[in-house]
Amino acid sequence: MLFRGLAGMNGVEVIGLLQSSNLVAEPGLPMRRGLREPGLTNEAVIDRQSRVVVSLQQGPASHRLENVRRRLLRFAGPMFAALGSLLGRQVKIWDFDPQHFRDFLWRSLFANSLPDSDLELVTSRAFRVLRWPWSILHAFGVVSAQFGRAVYPRLDTAGIDVMLVETPYPARVSAATKMVVRYHDAIPLLMPHTIKDRGYHRAAHYQALRRNSRDGAWFACVSEATRRDLLSVMPELASRTVTIPNMISHHFFLEATPATRVPEVIWSRKSRWAPNEGGAAIAPSELAAGGSLPYLLIVCTVEPRKNHLALLDAWELLRSEGFHQLHLVVVGSLGWNNDLIMRRFSPWLHRGGLHLLEDVPATDLRLLYRHALATVCPSFGEGFDFPGVEAMRCGGVVAASDIPVHRDVFGDACEYFSPYSAGDMARALHAILDEGSGVRRAELVAEGARVSARYLPERILPQWQEFLRNVVAAA
Repeated sequence: MLFRGLAGMNGVEVIGLLQSSNLVAEPGLPMRRGLREPGLTNEAVIDRQSRVVVSLQQGPASHRLENVRRRLLRFAGPMFAALGSLLGRQVKIWDFDPQHFRDFLWRSLFANSLPDSDLELVTSRAFRVLRWPWSILHAFGVVSAQFGRAVYPRLDTAGIDVMLVETPYPARVSAATKMVVRYHDAIPLLMPHTIKDRGYHRAAHYQALRRNSRDGAWFACVSEATRRDLLSVMPELASRTVTIPNMISHHFFLEATPATRVPEVIWSRKSRWAPNEGGAAIAPSELAAGGSLPYLLIVCTVEPRKNHLALLDAWELLRSEGFHQLHLVVVGSLGWNNDLIMRRFSPWLHRGGLHLLEDVPATDLRLLYRHALATVCPSFGEGFDFPGVEAMRCGGVVAASDIPVHRDVFGDACEYFSPYSAGDMARALHAILDEGSGVRRAELVAEGARVSARYLPERILPQWQEFLRNVVAAA
């Protein structure tokens, strides 16, 4: 979405960077001083770019020698690129002409986030190729830090004014280029007990962040709470940090849809991890008047930080206190360390009442947001938390854990509760589920529409334009 927004700005030339997380990309078209070198025939140009496309797709090697070559390149390439930076060498960035490869670019990078009307705009931009995967660059930074200094490659970014990266980035840029880090959260540093492979990911985040900071990078934080967290770690960054919230997708808006479609969506999007027997269908006795289903909704990866267990306890408490037909709909893929959560889910998945869904398209998710009695965001820590804002855009009611980021992003547009108390969560939900809660629900819907409008592209993109102008103008 940000790529599309910047591509539509006057005075901004956007260039996309093709880089895999774990695959080595084939070289694209050679460049010198930021310009493509002439000399290749048309068929050679097509062949080289076609090889780039293939290399960026996960797949088996065509033969044993190719498999050996891939393995050697995956580790030796990033290692020599990083070590070369100690000698003043820069890593080549290759050109990629999108003319014949728009289908690949669109369906690989943009189709899930943008309307098809944006196809021409985003696939007609210039693109570059960086061969070495960022996961291996991170790994080499972590390993080299054990010897006293984290080493990262320096990229040849000639002709580029600003390089905008997602999260602390395991590379350096040319002296004339400014790096901007889109900083999502400091959870790997401040809540390391809640992340996967905590020792490694904490070190990778910290070492890259430290290098970016010392190189003079700027940081665009997704929320003011995230910015405060970053400055609590590195207060010296105060003059190089701003808060620019995330943008809400065009997929989420208020839509007049029948609530009677909800059971069909739940049945058709059932997770492959849910049991095949029992609970597969919703009994007519579980439906409210008019055939609708009363349910709470949570949308996030199933992992401990998201606090599913407290929500499950609160839901069971509500069912015992009079909301006997209340269902719980969980949308999200299985994350790390979910064994305890799934053990608690299992009896309800067999019996019915709790529904685990995955691969839910935006059209169905919009419906679920719209008709949920509440979308619950119970997490212990976040950087922004999209589902709450998405639910508000769809006319839904939101209840959220009382953590700084939710206060910053949601404002007064939701009912708050302590993430450490299932009883307090049940209390907050009771306040918006009770028969006499109509006035409160109407207030939350109205305030949600106002608050979520802050994150529309037309409100966010001018902030990016001003920020980038200031970055380029800075000495």
